Amino acid sequence: MTQSATAIDALLVEHADLERQLSDPELHSDASNARKVARRFAQLGPIIAAYRRLEAARGDLDAARELADEDDSFAAEVAELEPRVAELDNLLTDMLAPRDPHDPDDVVLEVKSGEGGEESALFAADLARMYIRYAERHGWKVSVLDETFSDLGGYKEATLSITRKGDTADGVWSRLKFEGGVHRVQRVPVTESQGRVHTSAAGVLVYPEPEDVEAVQIDESDLRIDVYRSSGKGGQGVNTTDSAVRITHLPTGIVVTCQNERSQLQNKARAMIVLAARLQALAEEQASADASADRASQIRTVDRSERIRTYNFPENRLTDHRIGFKAHNLDQILDGDMDALLDALGAADKQTRLQQA
Repeated sequence: MTQSATAIDALLVEHADLERQLSDPELHSDASNARKVARRFAQLGPIIAAYRRLEAARGDLDAARELADEDDSFAAEVAELEPRVAELDNLLTDMLAPRDPHDPDDVVLEVKSGEGGEESALFAADLARMYIRYAERHGWKVSVLDETFSDLGGYKEATLSITRKGDTADGVWSRLKFEGGVHRVQRVPVTESQGRVHTSAAGVLVYPEPEDVEAVQIDESDLRIDVYRSSGKGGQGVNTTDSAVRITHLPTGIVVTCQNERSQLQNKARAMIVLAARLQALAEEQASADASADRASQIRTVDRSERIRTYNFPENRLTDHRIGFKAHNLDQILDGDMDALLDALGAADKQTRLQQA
């Protein structure tokens, strides 16, 4: 028995067991566990469907071959079925490639300005808008958890929560996990009177949102929690109470802020989600060399040399330096038309996983 056949047999058993669990009313008394089972069932569904199509095509091919000697019409059917079986076999092999276990997850995404002052902050705002527009195109929900504005209305930093509707095998993380790193922009800044092209940078961090926040061990004694008054663009107060929350995780020095919810309690709950996501990512990096390698593109320092991508406005060109991808529709990409770029990054990642399998 081949390794892929063994893997399929195990998945068939698992899929049947998940289906049984989902039909049991007892499961749904535990919302967290029910969601986990439903998510895994959705993840396996396309694989099982592809396997069944392959098995049906193989059966048809075997029958056509047996009858081809007696009837020429079956010989033509053999010629049609052979490439179909090969196509489905390749599809199934591809689907059985090792997957990122966080692919179904929602994400916390942070955008930070770097070198370049006001221009960097304006570019960081452009990046945040790009991700928001992309999420809107896919029917995802975006919540702005925290934002700090520059004098010209750019982002010094912003934290977004991006969630999809329903349970799917490919969640937000499967698409946006490649965005972590330093993004470089080349354009004429609004602050430049001479019309010269400048280079600046902004950074992006992406974390899979924990499926169960409580499962991430956080000791309350390790936290310093500060509250302050929320503020909006230009520093104008938007809240008359101290509802904004800043949480510092003392052992790691991670600082998380949230100010866009209406109450201190809501802001604290949101901030804890972000903290849990960052601690989960940190723990996985420390526990696994592979996980660390997977996230090697994530931002370390926001300078212009450590870049994953360049956005060249004069030439309307985007270049992703990790895979050599180039596109000359930068304006459309910044408006959320990112699928071609993310497809190319996903294909490169999948090829790497197949080679490592």
